[in-house]
Amino acid sequence: MDELPLAQVPWTALDFEGAGELPGHTDVPIQAGLAQATGITRPEASHFYRSFIAANRPVALAARKVHGITDQDLAGAPEMASLWPEFKGRLQGRVLVAHNASVERRYLRAFPGHGFGPWIDTLPLARRFYPQLPNHRLGDLVATFDLAEPLNELCPNLHWHDALYDAAAALLFLQHLIRSAGLEDQPLRVLLKR
Repeated sequence: MDELPLAQVPWTALDFEGAGELPGHTDVPIQAGLAQATGITRPEASHFYRSFIAANRPVALAARKVHGITDQDLAGAPEMASLWPEFKGRLQGRVLVAHNASVERRYLRAFPGHGFGPWIDTLPLARRFYPQLPNHRLGDLVATFDLAEPLNELCPNLHWHDALYDAAAALLFLQHLIRSAGLEDQPLRVLLKR
């Protein structure tokens, strides 16, 4: 897949929101969002997936203040393990995209030996291609490159720190970077360089 032109790469951008840190409890995922597209074609909402995820502990107040997800929102949500068929179908054989991908990689460890990847982390890419910017937060990148309108069209009534909204934002930013740098015909490996 390393030699596939960027205009033909099957992307799945993903994001998780977590329950936050509590004494005696590790952070766990409580929402997942996945957005798919091929190359630089406009993502379609029909290729999006969003789900709450059951937690075996309460959502920390600090986390609720960030994403607004409450314990009540998680009532009846599926367990992470039960999402395996959905995740496998949407991630296998695709290049995974996330902004600051360490969180997403950590949460995917719930599926040992999954083999998903390769990964494109848009945070180091933003730093590499746009070193002049004062920061590389996803929200600021979306504002800087006028991606808010298409993002809001794709994800109406959603907002920052909703997993699907953030996943779609990372995908739109990656597609913008590819177009603006004229990389459509370049192989995937040019973005996999460190």
